[in-house]
Amino acid sequence: MTVTQHRTDPRPGAPAPHPTHAVTNQAPPRKDLDEYGTNLPLAEAVRTFGAGRHEPELHEIGALVGSEHFQTATELAHTSPPVLRTHDRYGNRVDEIDFHPAYHEIIGAAVAHGTHTAGWADPKPGAAVARAASFMLFAQIEPGHACPMSMSHAVVPVLQRDPDVGRDWLPGLFSRAYDPRLIAPGEKSGLTFGMGMTEKQGGSDVRANTTRAVPLASDPEGRAHLLTGHKWFFSAPQSDAFLVLAQAEAGLTCFLVPRVLADGTRNTVRIQRLKNKLGNKSNASSEVEFDGTWAVRVGEPGRGVPTIIEMVNHTRLDCVLGTTAGMRQSVSEAIWHAQHRSAFGARLVDQPAMTAVLADLALETEAATWTSLRLAHAYESGSGESEEMFRRLATAVSKYWICKRGPHHAYEALECLGGNGYTEDWPLARRYREQPVMAVWEGSGNVIALDVLRGIGRTPRSLDAFWAELEITDGASSVLDAHVRRVRRELTEDLRDPLAAQTRARASVEGMALALQASLMLRHAPTASAEAFVAARLGEGRGHQYGILPRGTDAAAIVARNSGTGG
Repeated sequence: MTVTQHRTDPRPGAPAPHPTHAVTNQAPPRKDLDEYGTNLPLAEAVRTFGAGRHEPELHEIGALVGSEHFQTATELAHTSPPVLRTHDRYGNRVDEIDFHPAYHEIIGAAVAHGTHTAGWADPKPGAAVARAASFMLFAQIEPGHACPMSMSHAVVPVLQRDPDVGRDWLPGLFSRAYDPRLIAPGEKSGLTFGMGMTEKQGGSDVRANTTRAVPLASDPEGRAHLLTGHKWFFSAPQSDAFLVLAQAEAGLTCFLVPRVLADGTRNTVRIQRLKNKLGNKSNASSEVEFDGTWAVRVGEPGRGVPTIIEMVNHTRLDCVLGTTAGMRQSVSEAIWHAQHRSAFGARLVDQPAMTAVLADLALETEAATWTSLRLAHAYESGSGESEEMFRRLATAVSKYWICKRGPHHAYEALECLGGNGYTEDWPLARRYREQPVMAVWEGSGNVIALDVLRGIGRTPRSLDAFWAELEITDGASSVLDAHVRRVRRELTEDLRDPLAAQTRARASVEGMALALQASLMLRHAPTASAEAFVAARLGEGRGHQYGILPRGTDAAAIVARNSGTGG
């Protein structure tokens, strides 16, 4: 049988249909691009900081995350978020989380490219920078999976310092196989890690934790404990194991909690609910209860915070990387829209007011990019004491400032798309909801700013290393030089008065962060971009919104540099 499709109304005498409108002046989808090859500042930073040999794989990742298929998977992972199943149909407690297959596809691709632990598995020069760049590329398009990737990366140095525990877990962490099965860790082809430090009553004040750890009498070495208590934010509860803090006989101690025990039985990790978050929808965050939960001590008894602090430093670095990746997505979408949309007789990208906004967003993104990879370079294996001192302070300083800038940056980029940007059909609404998590996770603003002060007090050499980094560009800009002198003078005065130091902690850290960004821009960015950034952030004519640039700035050239398409 042949079925004829009528293009006209079959009623006798009916008029022919008329098109109501044609779709014009809308930007085409931004898809099937190499997100690494089109990100000139990122590629330059990768080469500058010694990771050029990794560029073939970074181009491969860039093409993957820039593909229409990957973008579709991202949409599915966020519009079909994880669902908790506490019990099976027979009433047995199972505590399982169901993810959309797209999420598993995304995280599987990230693991296959070593985004979690490649920098540790093959710690040749440039490995830390390459891992940072790959993490940024994946997080630029899909940020939710970045949480377990970050924690799996950050747990490695903790386990390396305790080889008695680490030997059982590091081989699985170093694997590039993604295995989401809920089975014994020894039977899996690859492992991922989560963490749980905060509790209802304490938040960032982890010393107020009430979870108790009781040693297991059957363990002659005193390593095994049973935990009883709760965790208020338990990240990526589908992971294979978690680092947690609990009160033991010697005080607050770090423990490793497997989700499944070595014999295949499930540990008592009762997931109470998944958090209903502002953003980060594809990623499961939870509240859990421990009730006689088996755990093994990591590090020295009573030294929980010092044991886990290295993990915190690495996850703070990833907050910087993730925010910067979000900035790149935001400015890329804004520029793309402006290149393809016309208003009042010209393309938006050629309208001077819009060009200035886009250029300023691009300057912010480039400064964050150079800062991100400079920090990653400081984490290279065998980088030496001076780099360790620098990163100790610079990571927290940069985490405070860049993560604070993320939400406003996303909003301004969203506004460039007008009404389209405010809808969930474009990625910037999701990005706007995503950016605040990096400012909250691993220490919100005040916590980070006060940590900087504590870091200076405990390790004065870290401040010396920070100033030494800025001395590289001493004399390159009178504006920056004056800014650095002022920040150093005021910080020195504040440190004499603990009350003043705490009251002005944010001002001090903001000044330090801007000094570092300006110095890096002067060293590595094109002269016109560097000078525009310094004047726009530190000069007398600086504004409070994006798009306020110094007179004479070649905004069009800055936009073209960051468009990836040549304008």
